[in-house]
Amino acid sequence: MRKLEFHITDGDAGKRIDLQASEISGITRSQIQRFIEKGLLSVNNLVIKPNYRTKPGDVIYITIPDETPGLVPEDIPVEIIYMDDSVVVVNKPPGLVVYPAAGHRSGTLMNAIAFHCGKLASIGAPLRPGVVHRLDKDTSGVMVVTVENGAYYSLIDQFKERTITRRYIAILYGNMEKDRGEISLRIGRSESDRKKMSTKARRGKEAVTAWNVIERFNGATLVEAKLGTGRTHQIRVHFASVGHPVLGDEVYGRKTCLERKNKKIKFPRQMLHAELLGFSHPATGRYIEFKSALPRDMEEGIEKLRENL
Repeated sequence: MRKLEFHITDGDAGKRIDLQASEISGITRSQIQRFIEKGLLSVNNLVIKPNYRTKPGDVIYITIPDETPGLVPEDIPVEIIYMDDSVVVVNKPPGLVVYPAAGHRSGTLMNAIAFHCGKLASIGAPLRPGVVHRLDKDTSGVMVVTVENGAYYSLIDQFKERTITRRYIAILYGNMEKDRGEISLRIGRSESDRKKMSTKARRGKEAVTAWNVIERFNGATLVEAKLGTGRTHQIRVHFASVGHPVLGDEVYGRKTCLERKNKKIKFPRQMLHAELLGFSHPATGRYIEFKSALPRDMEEGIEKLRENL
């Protein structure tokens, strides 16, 4: 058997224990519910009911039976930008899911990292070991995963204290009126569609996205966006809420093509790329940054937009 331990912060508190435990462990919600029924999950070493809601400072303990499936290493090509005994930094391609979940039991970025790195932090196991943040399936770019537990807690604290530098490049629908600005709209789970996030949710959390224009096209804008917070789908939701969704995003905005000069410019996925990630190294304390060049599909989209000004 394996034993996992998770600490609940102020920002995560208030969720049902089965949902909270599933999100931070990578174990399915139905499996977590079975663990609760069998007494394999406790909070502060106390037996709890399935409808228990977490509180700041709670410690969740999960005992994983040996028969529970874990992360299976798979020989999937992945570009490793940097790796040492604390962290591994990768350039995630678009179309690759970060970790196993319902509908994606294998073939994920974490399956690939497990194969190429061998050792990973145990926190977040069995399916999300060392994962401190993630990128959406169709978002490309720089992402960090921790190799040991001390690094995990260090980076979690940096994300919480907002000292992590995250810069994204996005191609937006329409022409942004100003050259720069900031979107400060709270984000929470949509009341009408639980798979989506919304700026109109009743229990939204603070979310801040600063942006500036890089280049303007006919009916589209290339922008740089910097995250002040890291809410789920934040950039996509924020820009869609002000009428300028990310081109190619089939969930928020659904602007998957533009018609220019009797030609259709198609965008095969959301045109969003995590260009830069910077943080203080967990072992040395030295600030380090990693960059990723725009993937070919975004470069092609920009070239086509330039041709049709």
